[in-house]
Amino acid sequence: MREKELRLALVCYGGISLAVYMHGITKEIWRVVRASRASHEGDAPASAVDAVYHDLLDEMAARGGVRVRILADIIAGASAGGINGIFLGQALATGQSLDPLTDLWLEAADIESLIAPEAAPTSRFSKMWAMPIAWMAAGRSGEKLDLLDEETREEVRRKVGHLIRSRWFEPPFAADAFTARLLDAFDRMAAAPAGKRLLPPGQPLDLFVTVTDFTGQPQRLRLHSPGEVVETEHRMVVDFTDSGGGRLAAIPELVFAARATSSFPGAFPPFTVGELDRVLESRDQSWDSRDTFLRRVLPRHHAAGAADKAVLIDGSVLVNAPFRPAIDALGRRPARRQVDRRFVYIDPFPGMHFRLPGGGGHPGFFQTIIGAISELPRQQPIRDNLEAIAARSGRIDRMQAIVAAIREEVELEIEQLFGGTFFLDRPTAARLASWRVRAQAAAAAKAGFSYAAYGHLKVANVIDALTTLLSDAIGDEGPQRRIRLRATVERTIAARSVEGDAISFTGGPSNGAKTFLRVFDLGYRIRRLRLLARRLTELEADHSEAELAPVRDAIYDSLADYLERQHGSADAIGADDLRNMPDDGAALLDRIAARFDLIRLDGEADARLAAAFAGLPRVARRTLLLTYLGFPYFDVATLPLLQGEGLDEFDPIKVDRIAPDDATAIRSGGAEATLKGIQFLTFGAFFSRSYRENDYLWGRLHGAERMIDIAISTLPPTIRLKPGRVAAFKRRAFLAILDEEEARLTAIAPLIASLRQEIG
Repeated sequence: MREKELRLALVCYGGISLAVYMHGITKEIWRVVRASRASHEGDAPASAVDAVYHDLLDEMAARGGVRVRILADIIAGASAGGINGIFLGQALATGQSLDPLTDLWLEAADIESLIAPEAAPTSRFSKMWAMPIAWMAAGRSGEKLDLLDEETREEVRRKVGHLIRSRWFEPPFAADAFTARLLDAFDRMAAAPAGKRLLPPGQPLDLFVTVTDFTGQPQRLRLHSPGEVVETEHRMVVDFTDSGGGRLAAIPELVFAARATSSFPGAFPPFTVGELDRVLESRDQSWDSRDTFLRRVLPRHHAAGAADKAVLIDGSVLVNAPFRPAIDALGRRPARRQVDRRFVYIDPFPGMHFRLPGGGGHPGFFQTIIGAISELPRQQPIRDNLEAIAARSGRIDRMQAIVAAIREEVELEIEQLFGGTFFLDRPTAARLASWRVRAQAAAAAKAGFSYAAYGHLKVANVIDALTTLLSDAIGDEGPQRRIRLRATVERTIAARSVEGDAISFTGGPSNGAKTFLRVFDLGYRIRRLRLLARRLTELEADHSEAELAPVRDAIYDSLADYLERQHGSADAIGADDLRNMPDDGAALLDRIAARFDLIRLDGEADARLAAAFAGLPRVARRTLLLTYLGFPYFDVATLPLLQGEGLDEFDPIKVDRIAPDDATAIRSGGAEATLKGIQFLTFGAFFSRSYRENDYLWGRLHGAERMIDIAISTLPPTIRLKPGRVAAFKRRAFLAILDEEEARLTAIAPLIASLRQEIG
């Protein structure tokens, strides 16, 4: 059966106490991914909830003829979303369970646990005069208390009072204790039974966490006049990658990111490395990679010997919706089968949060200040990000349209070049290699003067790729470092060109030496195989899986070799060698060329493809050979359109949201009708165990509903499940979640009973 991957790039917003709700959602995403892995590998589902998703994927395969594997391979988060994204990434990379984290959220995310002992009220009479002011500021949140049961109402009143009467003009929450709890959570995950890594072999997992550097780092900008200015950059992204080895990062590094991104201004003290050092020392816990990590994430602070003094605060202050790093990661995705890429963003409280007084009055003093310094920056719309995704998808749509429009003409060119009898013979590896060179030369001649511009674009792309590779190897992506590295690569290439090893846009040898593009142009090989894979997919309607499987295996086995060189070569280059690299860089480029070894890989790919083509029916063989040999023509037409991007995933991207407003199968009304954490300026869940249990449960239910919707949307437009089946799967998932959580969530037994009736 044909296979397809539904790949999720998750973007997790900040939300203060709505972190508990988002944990419920990310936990359900983890369940879906876990069930999908089990289904794909023939394992039994791990729970009754997993069994629902397992059965859903089986029914989708039976109805649509495509087995879908769901995976999450890109995660970007800010603040509360950053914490949840980090723990989800750890679970995906290692196979560890997220269940231990649930207990920690329910137990530790309480105001009395978060407040530092020295910040707590000294007596029950401390600042009692502030309570009326607090309840007046609470507004609608305070009015809703009358609707609660007496026990919960008194708990919320007591804990709100505890916070209001705690230390003023200094952050009330305990920094060291929170850092220790993050370490405890990772310890609990490591101690619990673990399963398999939840990503396919070789599939990388990228995690991005936004942080705000309070003092900032200087950035030099080049202008016409004056020649250079210096500005301060406060935005910061801490990134981690698991390249397939089952390890995302050292635990102290993940705690660094989690604590820094969630350092909510005014509630927590700003985070410093010294805080983490202090907590690790108290636990007798080592951090062997400390210096390497700090050099990577705080390069300028580290170079000045001041990494310990860097002051970091909440990531959502400047970037609450971190789409950009997730978008940038798309260019580094390998693929072995058809991909349906989704950007899924988790917004716990969408919509307008500020309302003017009746009659069009002005906002009050406190509302204006709070909105300006906290809420409004976090609620900026994501239009720019969605437009960037739409623009990328639009370029891909245009590329596909161009390929389809010129296909007939390109195929005619190839047929005339090789003659009609050519397609009656079975290709061999030697013939395929010879035909490729001949077709590329013909494309160059046919394109005329435009081929020179195309060739220069290819060279520029390869130089960019080499610069990125060297920058990744050295662990410093600062703009000045990249400029110097690129200049070194360009000088080396120019020197070799003068020596006779000239760049040839035909891809053939020059003066007995292998040319620059033949030695370094990975992107060209990858694009060629991608095009062939897409054409193979189009043949599936007319040919059996048994006929096409050998060609698919040959394409993706060859593609895997090239992608491994593209994504795994940085580790093979020594950072110390780079820092001491001479100006010509010739020895280093020779080392990269030997590492790539593209001439050998080309020969192996030709051998695989020739053997696979030989087993195809004649019409299918002819179609794929025309596409493979016609690739130079297609690339000349489409590479400039793609602005030089090496698109590993070349399908348009769809965007889905998970929010209370979007999950209406059980109860409509959005966050107002379901969540407690939205109260008290989204601090609500910190004031009551029952509030946290409520939001966590709704997170799981909403996550289940939306993930079922998203999974089903991968079916072709002509395929539909039988009437009532989608609702039946949702009902099964909801009830399984309630059964699983009922023993844990003892503070909301009435809600669980009510939900059973609503679901029924």
